[in-house]
Amino acid sequence: MAVFIMVAGVFTGAGVWQETAARLAAAGSEVHAVPLTGVDAGRPAASDRVGLETHIADVIAVIDAVGAASGQEIVLVGHDYGIHPVLGAADRRPQHVARVVYLDCGMPQNGVPALAAVPDRILRAQLADRAQHSGIEGELAPPSGDEWERWGSTDGLSAAALERLTALAVPQPLGTLLQPLRLTGAVAAVPTTGVLCTRNGVGVDVVQQRVDLGDPAMAALTEPQVTFFELPTGHWPMLSCPSVLADVLLRAAAGEGRRLRPVDASATPVHLRPFPLEVPELPRDRAGHVDLYIPDAKGPRPAVVFVHGGPVPAGARPTPRDWPTLVGYARLAAAEGVIGVTLDHRLHDVGDFERAAADVTAALELVRADPRVDADRIALWFFSGGGPLTADWLRRPPAWLRCLAASYPILAPPPNWGLTGSRFHPVRAVTQAGALPLVLLRAGRETPEIAATVEAFVSAAKDCGAHLELVDVPNGHHGFETLDATEETRLALRHAMRSVVTRLTS
Repeated sequence: MAVFIMVAGVFTGAGVWQETAARLAAAGSEVHAVPLTGVDAGRPAASDRVGLETHIADVIAVIDAVGAASGQEIVLVGHDYGIHPVLGAADRRPQHVARVVYLDCGMPQNGVPALAAVPDRILRAQLADRAQHSGIEGELAPPSGDEWERWGSTDGLSAAALERLTALAVPQPLGTLLQPLRLTGAVAAVPTTGVLCTRNGVGVDVVQQRVDLGDPAMAALTEPQVTFFELPTGHWPMLSCPSVLADVLLRAAAGEGRRLRPVDASATPVHLRPFPLEVPELPRDRAGHVDLYIPDAKGPRPAVVFVHGGPVPAGARPTPRDWPTLVGYARLAAAEGVIGVTLDHRLHDVGDFERAAADVTAALELVRADPRVDADRIALWFFSGGGPLTADWLRRPPAWLRCLAASYPILAPPPNWGLTGSRFHPVRAVTQAGALPLVLLRAGRETPEIAATVEAFVSAAKDCGAHLELVDVPNGHHGFETLDATEETRLALRHAMRSVVTRLTS
């Protein structure tokens, strides 16, 4: 059996692993929950003397003690912030580590502090400013009971578990968040497993989509030594489902788990598959980051502006406005007698919504200024991860915005996107949509995490009397235009387009 060495996340010490550790031990494993200096009661220290390197040393000490005593394979488990000291230790003792488990956390890089992974963007900026002016001394107070959502989804936690999490919480030494992680690269050879808590963000399918888009940072995740598991819970599985987590850790130690599909250079990527409808081969008229598809009709025409999803890697080629799906929608609009518009915006990371929103606004100004466009008759149509961008237009719809449509959108940002308190929250914004017509294409086989945001939006829209039309694709998946080229999909696309065009032209 493997030896598990587990490192807790921000504000939490070794005690948070109690139930999971007990279940692993009952299965015959040796388990060590690392007490961290300046965090755990048994390892007191002044906060100005504790940094990330301190915690890396704590983990190394356990690795050395276990390795010398047993010679068994060691599995390092890092949750949240805990992955930073885990990677630092594994990089210096790679010969003793059989596997690193990333438990609902990011992929830290050399030279980057743990602060970069703090989901609350406002808090992250405040801490960065504090560090710049006052150094890395001091500590960060733990959240109260109702503040944990700023750090991750509390989905799955009972009231008692949330109370326990709050009771166990301790201040986090700022140096642990602000001191950069230093890696030599030796850890890259150690097998890894990612455990994704889907109620806190995204699942394995979304990671696969990032790989398929050609994101270079994701390519290493397709190596055979990398596996994945999903847990349908929030950010603290050691409290919400300790038995299930223990089982997953045992399976991870055995090398089990789902593996990602490498990019096949000889195959057409999913996002570049043909549009499922026959549409006229209209040429594009390109201006800056905007393309217009002009119908053969007289006079200024209404326009439908299609806003792609994301995040899309900055180096992805072709860019989204040249993807068959977006081009197909634009040409379909032109076939209905209105101008179809595609654009590129800079949603390359979940921290890019501000500049992506600015790109969309700039594109709309360009489109409305075009003499071929009826500036008073514009529709916006959003896709997938671009869904949060709808909030600006739902909250204050201008008179010229005659309709807002969305295909399989994310309509409430996942907790780990760091947008919980931001303006990019369509479920809240729809209450101010007034008489703006809304058309929502809903995938019947949507991922549970995204489907929950859609249903929350539909419920909020009904409660406030919004003018919402649902167009369902019962057997459709997320991205059904390329994944499900069926008659059901084709009928839904035609129906939705005609609904939008009707609202533009009536």
